[in-house]
Amino acid sequence: MSVHEVTATVEPAQPYSLRMSSSFLCRFPATLGEQIAEPNQMVKAWRIEQETVAADVSQLASGALRVRLVSNGTLSEAVIERALDRVGFYLSLDDEIAEFYALAESDPDMMPLIERARGYHQVKIPSPIEHLCWAILVQRVPMPLAKKMKATIVGEFSNVIDVDGTQLVAFPSVDQLGSLSEQDWLRLTGNARKSKYLFGSVQRIAGVDEQFLRTGPFEEVEKFLLSLPGIGPWSASFLMVRGLGRMERMPADPEALRAASRAYGRPIDEGEFDRIAEHYGEWRGYWGHYLRAFA
Repeated sequence: MSVHEVTATVEPAQPYSLRMSSSFLCRFPATLGEQIAEPNQMVKAWRIEQETVAADVSQLASGALRVRLVSNGTLSEAVIERALDRVGFYLSLDDEIAEFYALAESDPDMMPLIERARGYHQVKIPSPIEHLCWAILVQRVPMPLAKKMKATIVGEFSNVIDVDGTQLVAFPSVDQLGSLSEQDWLRLTGNARKSKYLFGSVQRIAGVDEQFLRTGPFEEVEKFLLSLPGIGPWSASFLMVRGLGRMERMPADPEALRAASRAYGRPIDEGEFDRIAEHYGEWRGYWGHYLRAFA
């Protein structure tokens, strides 16, 4: 089978550190082992336009990123454009985190985290459809069992690509998952409730433009997510921040409160959490993500 390659240079919003992104991936349990993550390299596969495409990302001395796209199929202009968009969205390359850092300068308890993670842009769950499925799979079950169910779903499709001798597997596309019946989901997950939720949610999201999810009015996107089978307030918030990069809000859930208490060296209750978050405005989600990831 012939392999097609193309290389592009991408300029992330500075400061940006691929090393910090890779470090996060090496300890993020939800996707651990699903990509190559080295200090100056990240290799990840996606299903794009009926092709499995891997992106081999490295950082140049200039701060720019070299992105090598590898596919067994034809790398058309449309596939290249969508693949680079997927890489950029996954690694949050357009996030102007210098604005977040400027706000943190007047928050001395936050600055040690900033210095520890300088240049880190949020690494999202690889795609909204993958995050939607994961949000349902991980509900009320141990993470190892959720990961086992996810691996079974991924194994249903032949989205495998070899990159320099290492095989990577892409999570199925919306179209692939949309071809599954509720009985197929039950066979793959062994869980009647989850199979019902997965079938219904995938069918619903298949008809929605991803750009609406990324950039549509916050309340409308949140309302749509809450209308999906199996998606409640916590899962919707999880999807908004970690799957879509919607950082306008930051809920004071127990994990966030514990992280804030560690960072600020004192117990932080919901009221104080909300007051500190208000200082960060549209960057409050980044503030909360840094707390969770690095405190």
